[in-house]
Amino acid sequence: MTTSLSPGVLYAEIQAFYARQTRLLDRGRTGEWAATFTEDGVFEEVTKGLRLEGREAIAASARKRAEATAAEGVQRRHWFGMLEIADEPGGRLGATYYALVMSTPAGGGLSVYLSAEAHDVLVPHAGGWLVRHRSIRHDAAGPLESEAPWSSA
Repeated sequence: MTTSLSPGVLYAEIQAFYARQTRLLDRGRTGEWAATFTEDGVFEEVTKGLRLEGREAIAASARKRAEATAAEGVQRRHWFGMLEIADEPGGRLGATYYALVMSTPAGGGLSVYLSAEAHDVLVPHAGGWLVRHRSIRHDAAGPLESEAPWSSA
């Protein structure tokens, strides 16, 4: 691994990073959520052809989505699981995981809004981690052609 942490401790640290990050987004704290990306970070939804470059663009998009979801009276929850981490060049980590986004309307039942596979490039920062590049591919697009990440940072 790229750090002096044991693999198990590093894995737990990355899990904790994602737990904090998803809670920020789910609570509508979009500025704080965007601050978990580097200033020049990239967020892309490959399936939609969406590519946001820079923390400000990522924050603006997240804020717009959060406002639209709130206006619909829907609570969204993100769940990341089946995490794998691997060394990448330059002291970075690659993190690949499944993501579920669930929706619950006020007074209604839970439904799965989308399922996806994601790949992040994480960089160490101030004793923690930031996302340098996030690529998300929705399952509705069909199976992946290979197990390799579909986008390089």
